[in-house]
Amino acid sequence: DGTAAGDGCGPAGSGAAAAQAWEQPVLEPVLPAPAEEQNGTDSAKAPKVNCEERNTTGIDRFTLQILNVSQDLMEFLNPNSSDCTLVLFYTPWCRFSASLAPHFNSLPRAFPTLRFLALDASQHSSLSTRFGTVAVPNILLFQGAKPMARFNHTDRTLETLKDFIFNQTGIEAKSDVAVTEEDWEGPLPSVLTKGIDWLLLFSVLFLAGFVMYATLRTESIRWLIPGQEHEHQE
Repeated sequence: DGTAAGDGCGPAGSGAAAAQAWEQPVLEPVLPAPAEEQNGTDSAKAPKVNCEERNTTGIDRFTLQILNVSQDLMEFLNPNSSDCTLVLFYTPWCRFSASLAPHFNSLPRAFPTLRFLALDASQHSSLSTRFGTVAVPNILLFQGAKPMARFNHTDRTLETLKDFIFNQTGIEAKSDVAVTEEDWEGPLPSVLTKGIDWLLLFSVLFLAGFVMYATLRTESIRWLIPGQEHEHQE
């Protein structure tokens, strides 16, 4: 139920997505430095991403948007813009995603000039493969349509998320924002949901069928191995 570090669920996309992840290069995660050392180093550095802050005039409620299965992330990211978007890859059955949910739900109020999106990695397997999301939860900071930074802290709280955004963009969070009861309710679910992973089930059945076929047709398969036909004739 977890990665080697024990702080995430993986693979993000089962079955076909996991197979694609082996075939295409993925972004290697960078282990975070100790908290004290990293905070001191990051605070002394200039912002790494120069984000264009969006106009918040007329916006009454700042909230997270969750993409459904038919929506494409690229439609929400403008490649010709320098505005920044924080995108969360999650799965509703992962306990680490559920524990992160209320903290991520509160971020739009802390950073009203930034955009926040979330998508179910199991429903968007092609995106998970494209951006190297082999385990969830996974958070990427986009500038336009280009991924600029990945959140690598194992401690996923509102404070560490605010520190990450500030260290990357130089944008300060609103000081009066805290996790509320409404953040525990949504829009990102903080309660685990159970369901059937049809991609994983199909992959297991396909593999089992292939092994059974190979076992029954061992003699036929031997003819496909170079050099075996001569041995058979002798």
